[in-house]
Amino acid sequence: MLAVALLAAPAGRAAPGPWGHIPIHRDAFRDRFAAEVWLADMSQRLSALVPARRFRLRLLEDVRYAALREGLRPRIVLAVIEVESSFNPYAVSPKGALGLMQVMPFWKKRLGEPTANLFRVRTNLRMGCHILRHYLNRHQGDLFAALAAYNGSNGLPYYPDRVYRVFHARWFRQ
Repeated sequence: MLAVALLAAPAGRAAPGPWGHIPIHRDAFRDRFAAEVWLADMSQRLSALVPARRFRLRLLEDVRYAALREGLRPRIVLAVIEVESSFNPYAVSPKGALGLMQVMPFWKKRLGEPTANLFRVRTNLRMGCHILRHYLNRHQGDLFAALAAYNGSNGLPYYPDRVYRVFHARWFRQ
């Protein structure tokens, strides 16, 4: 089962990359049971939007890893993805944002990866979560303001309100 990958500890510690920190281990669950419960619960919630089971489970693992690596709640990241792209890894916005988290291409250069492919799920999640963490830091942990900045709506409530509605409708603990 793919939950095993959530628990697998990497061989050795990774050197700090251009992100300026060492990634966390994928074994952020207290035990295997907790990992499987989370994965089964989130998979069921996501099944209406992502019918392909194998892709869905892998996506959930990748979202959890990228979110925790940046100190974000995976459920918030899932809500952002749902609002941004409806879980379409090949989504392109009218403004030119790409992928699951709708990352603007200028971020590739700013983050030191000018040749990165934003349609690659892991790349998009890593950059999108890093950008959201950047805005959270900039706004002293204020998620509402960080979401508005992430979307470019700076101060207007429509985007953060939408993310909160999706979060409470599908991703909040029940």
